[in-house]
Amino acid sequence: MSGIHTRLKEVRTHFKLSIREFSKEIYFSHSVYGQVEYGTREPNNRIIQLIVSRFNVNKEWLLNGNGEMFTSSPPDIRLETILGIYKEWLLNGNGEMFTSSPPDIRLETILGIYDTVDDNLKDCLLEQSKIILKIHNYK
Repeated sequence: MSGIHTRLKEVRTHFKLSIREFSKEIYFSHSVYGQVEYGTREPNNRIIQLIVSRFNVNKEWLLNGNGEMFTSSPPDIRLETILGIYKEWLLNGNGEMFTSSPPDIRLETILGIYDTVDDNLKDCLLEQSKIILKIHNYK
């Protein structure tokens, strides 16, 4: 594996995502994306453009290895995932927000301190949020 395939893996591992999670972020089949990353299939323009736009990746770097990996600060996938988890949790089956309870101060607190904590704690917040959603969906 070399060239673009290595750089694709670099992008994915930068965000600490599995192939399945990464492919979901770019709306692609995990098996097809896996083949691309492992070098058994060449990436098409659609995959390239989705990765460039979703993750703020420098297209020149991705294609040729020139320049910096990102065109601007990379998005914080952990925060976006946490927000998505809590949004799913707060929505009822009709896609409407529950209105019978006041805003959850715990979520507001998490969002308020998120930028002030280190990467390990951000990873922990993400994992705990996933567990909370699983417990909520199990009930």
